[in-house]
Amino acid sequence: MRLIRFFFEGQTSWGMVEEDIVVGTLGMGGPRTLASYRVADVTLLAPAEPTKIVCVGRNYREHVREMGHDFGGDLPSEPGLFLKGPNALADPGAEIPYPSWTSSLHYEGELAAVVGRRISQVSQAEALAYVLGYTCALDITARDKQRSDLQWFRAKSSDAFCPLGPWIETELSPGDLALQTRVNGAVRQSSRTSRMIFDLPAVISYVSQFMTLEPGDVILTGTPEGVGELHPGDQVEVEVEGVGVLRTSIA
Repeated sequence: MRLIRFFFEGQTSWGMVEEDIVVGTLGMGGPRTLASYRVADVTLLAPAEPTKIVCVGRNYREHVREMGHDFGGDLPSEPGLFLKGPNALADPGAEIPYPSWTSSLHYEGELAAVVGRRISQVSQAEALAYVLGYTCALDITARDKQRSDLQWFRAKSSDAFCPLGPWIETELSPGDLALQTRVNGAVRQSSRTSRMIFDLPAVISYVSQFMTLEPGDVILTGTPEGVGELHPGDQVEVEVEGVGVLRTSIA
């Protein structure tokens, strides 16, 4: 099932896609309403309304190496986490301004999970039962500020630094999905979620031991190797197998 958040005639709503029709729902994944729309007539919005966006850094072996963090030859023993604020969300198809305060804007394509039920202190075996579904994410990063600032607040959580979409796919297993990022049609990242150091159940369980996750919260699972520079005019596509393609452009 594909769940979308959309804008139509001045109103923001949730719905599910059935072929070329959107059937309205009462909230994210809620029961159907009597409303229906043509897909072609609605504007897709970021398919989540999070209180927070939890992100895993350096969660693919090859990316750890390309960033120069080999942990002495050993893999990290715990997920490395950071947060993006809800202000960082951007809609599918959004045009993101290149900020004047950075000279090194990078793309990081990722699989994202959207929380469906409140999560607190769950086991790895239980974790995926709390996930509503999956979508594509672009973790935009000001790499120079990530290196220079005390915290990653500006580098990771600035306005529109987390394009998300195009929808939530609920009928999906996240364990071994192809993930690809393209810039101006050229493949820059290509990997599979099975290459994560910490899989999604491990990440959810770990986070839930000290932070309650609410319905609508988003978990970014990390990016594979191949990260690189973005420039004004670039067209970015993040594709996750079984989900679809998230498209973003840099103004």
